[in-house]
Amino acid sequence: MVYYYFVCQRKLWFFSRHYTMEDNSELVSMGKLIDETSYKREKKNILIDEEINIDFLKDWKVIHEVKKSRKVNEASKWQLKYYIWLLRNKGVEIEKGVLDYPLLRKREDVFVSEKDGKDLNEILDKIDEIRSLKIPPVISTKGICKKCAYYELCYI
Repeated sequence: MVYYYFVCQRKLWFFSRHYTMEDNSELVSMGKLIDETSYKREKKNILIDEEINIDFLKDWKVIHEVKKSRKVNEASKWQLKYYIWLLRNKGVEIEKGVLDYPLLRKREDVFVSEKDGKDLNEILDKIDEIRSLKIPPVISTKGICKKCAYYELCYI
């Protein structure tokens, strides 16, 4: 939900109510294909407490998230920071996260500062506020809306 908070709060609201539109999205399917065909030697998709789904872990020290592109890089960073922060709060000594972009042949290290931890507490409170709304937040048109799996739900 942290990822959706940064991408689109309306999408977050729909997702929190189990309106899942990703199954019909070609772009989401492409992302899944990239995830499935990259880093084949790694044990992937580690579900923790039915809350987070980590793409793969290295020695329980480094969390890797595989992404298709850097278009929503800020949301990806905060998603990874949340995973690191959550696992550290559970006593797992995670050193860092890595955003992997196999199509771009790039990697980006992600670290969590003390301030990030405080920011995550505020972000989680704001997510709870959005989830508790009776109606979805107003549409906030962005450049990525036309490629969003929820586009028809918002605009048609």
